[in-house]
Amino acid sequence: MAQVESGWVRFWNQGTWWKALLLVAVYWVVYELLGRGIAAVFGDVIDEANPLADAMSVLLGMALPIVLAGLLLFGFARSLGWTRELFGPQPVRGRGWMWLAVALIIVPILMRLIATNWSAYSVTLVLSILLLGLCVGFTEELATRGLVVTMIRRGGHSERLAFMLSSLFFALLHVGNILSGQAPALVLVTVIYTFGFGAMMYLSMRVTGRLVWAMLLHAATDPTTILATGGIDAHSHTEGAGGLIALAGLFNFLYILFGLIAVFIVREHSHRNRTDRSNIKPRSFHARSHGNRRGPAGPGVDHHEGDASPNTSARH
Repeated sequence: MAQVESGWVRFWNQGTWWKALLLVAVYWVVYELLGRGIAAVFGDVIDEANPLADAMSVLLGMALPIVLAGLLLFGFARSLGWTRELFGPQPVRGRGWMWLAVALIIVPILMRLIATNWSAYSVTLVLSILLLGLCVGFTEELATRGLVVTMIRRGGHSERLAFMLSSLFFALLHVGNILSGQAPALVLVTVIYTFGFGAMMYLSMRVTGRLVWAMLLHAATDPTTILATGGIDAHSHTEGAGGLIALAGLFNFLYILFGLIAVFIVREHSHRNRTDRSNIKPRSFHARSHGNRRGPAGPGVDHHEGDASPNTSARH
């Protein structure tokens, strides 16, 4: 028996680029409001001049706003019935070349772990920064590689568009850094870098088959960067081995380059890029035989562009 969709669910299931952008914009506004509200309440505990000064500043000033925003996103996903789809197997197979994205993420993480000046941090500060990374990885990946990608797929659009928009909207989230006093030039560099990093996260999600792996890779990237450089988008007196950190930083250019190349390679369609056929009455044999002769690319058949084999839901 067919389920009747509410207007709320139907609106978001008919995904378009502007609805995805609307979601990301609302998420950003809510996150900013949460941050300002928490800062007002805990202003005497948080060191706003140096949010990495102590564990409480990290947990209250940085981790709490983003984890609360993430929980709201999770509630939004539940209201649409998307949670199983978000955290289940990817509906599109990953390709072998996509493993390069995973390698490009893991190698600099290891470099930064080696280069970090661990003696400059207390155990509690390290643990709080690692927890911050988990919060950031969960929330930002849920918003972009999770909700944005799912919305674009459900709207019947190509996987290439899902890839591009999830990376672009992730990058645009960082435009707001200018409100925290960052120089416009640094914000621009950050936006370009985060587009490339977002592309790596999408490819990692595809090839591993699960959103959670992109979350964990993201969760390992931010804290190791902070600990190695001693700051957020900056360097401080706690910075570790400069040569190795600089070498790890070169991977940022590879993210951008590989991401731009991938734009022209990602072509698949998800089986969710099609209209849900569970409520469509099957055609008769006569209609199938004589009504539509468009072959495997016609309606009712899920496929990869350039791949004659049908798509299945079993993924890596």
